[in-house]
Amino acid sequence: MNRMRKPRVVIVGAGFAGLWAARSLAKEWADVTLVDRNNYHTFLALLYQVASAELEPEDIAYPVRSIFWECPGVAFALAEVTGIDFAKKSVLTDGRPIPYDYLILAAGSVPHTFGIPGTDSHAYNLKTLEEAVLLKNHIICCFEQAARSPDTVRGTGILTFAIAGGGATGVEYAGALSELVHGPLTRDYRTVDFRAVRIVLLEASDRLVAHMPGTVCDYAARRLRKMGVEVRLGAKVAEVTPGGVRLEDGSEIPSRTVVWTAGVRGEPVAGLSGLPTERDGRVPVLPTLQVPGRPEIYAVGDLASIRDREARLPMVAQVAIQSAIAAAGNIVRQIKGDPPQPFAYRDRGMMIAIGRNAAGAAIGSSTYTGFFAWILWLVIHLFNLIGFRNRIMVLVNWAWDYLLYERAVRFVFPKKMAPGPKSAACTTEVPQAGDRPGGENDAGPGPAPFSRWTGQTGTGPASCGLTTK
Repeated sequence: MNRMRKPRVVIVGAGFAGLWAARSLAKEWADVTLVDRNNYHTFLALLYQVASAELEPEDIAYPVRSIFWECPGVAFALAEVTGIDFAKKSVLTDGRPIPYDYLILAAGSVPHTFGIPGTDSHAYNLKTLEEAVLLKNHIICCFEQAARSPDTVRGTGILTFAIAGGGATGVEYAGALSELVHGPLTRDYRTVDFRAVRIVLLEASDRLVAHMPGTVCDYAARRLRKMGVEVRLGAKVAEVTPGGVRLEDGSEIPSRTVVWTAGVRGEPVAGLSGLPTERDGRVPVLPTLQVPGRPEIYAVGDLASIRDREARLPMVAQVAIQSAIAAAGNIVRQIKGDPPQPFAYRDRGMMIAIGRNAAGAAIGSSTYTGFFAWILWLVIHLFNLIGFRNRIMVLVNWAWDYLLYERAVRFVFPKKMAPGPKSAACTTEVPQAGDRPGGENDAGPGPAPFSRWTGQTGTGPASCGLTTK
């Protein structure tokens, strides 16, 4: 490395891991470039509330460039990363290559369908802002269609919402969707028979949120059932079709809305670049978080397979943040000529929200459920949102919903129809059994019946904008 210039550190991904890695390197003797396909950071922990019409998309997003206004050593590049040229030490993008001396892979994760047929084509994901808006639009459209054609609702599955995956995202979304359906929507759609509405949560294992203590798991199941959610344990999805879900036991659930929250895998860029990956796409790393054989490359967050006492760490925000800070610290050590240090993870607990006044938390050896856990969940998530405006807007929306049982985002916007095979209910007719995209039941020109409607923890220094902007 040329000692007369600053070392170049490239960070791929502006999620929790990417932001905290950049923040940790902001004041070091290095030129830092943060690369992401979006020019904003998404607070993924509240994404499900966008999909359930509780929050606006901009409430949980913040411009990356604004975060680093006061960090001249950090630059941002809006680009799609397509690979890594190890020989030339450059990150390949849809634009110009970006050279690096050190590289932090913090690209995150994507939905994991486990090869189940129809999931890619017919299920809705909940991983990005676009997908959350799309899902929210679709659900509102389901009720609009039911209001237009109330006599054809039963048997079509248009008011059956199947959520595949009983992890934290599935549980939180099932609770939020139940409150939306049995709260504001009952006043909006007075002609709809809400006895036909079904919210079905499918979990392949024998309990929900299996990574949490049993008391929280049992509480989540009881609470959701009390809210009218059908919780089906041991229900393995065999196929997702345009008309619903088929389970491995042979049973079928007619539904025009299948939400896939059953798993995630590492972003494919690592495997496509030739780095070794495990079955779920995660990159195995050394205790120092370096990629084996490539001491200048680190993998952190959801993309990294990090082991702690032989067990792999979960793909959650606190792992992403801690590993990113540790990787940045090791790069600083390498720049100074010191050896990298092993990463030591400190578990700060886990929590989930299950609707109004209900949550579960596991902190150390203690577990909490009910109202206290819910208040704790609210405070922690509000505190860790990036941007003062975002905190205020989220707090106002939460208060409005809590006091008035009202959700202000119950509109379909944008309304433009995007081509594609996936199910949507905003059509001129309710899809009937046997209908299929582009088939003989298609109503000629225009959108097909199954087209879609488009649509972390920790704090940082005020100088880098992570807590004060």
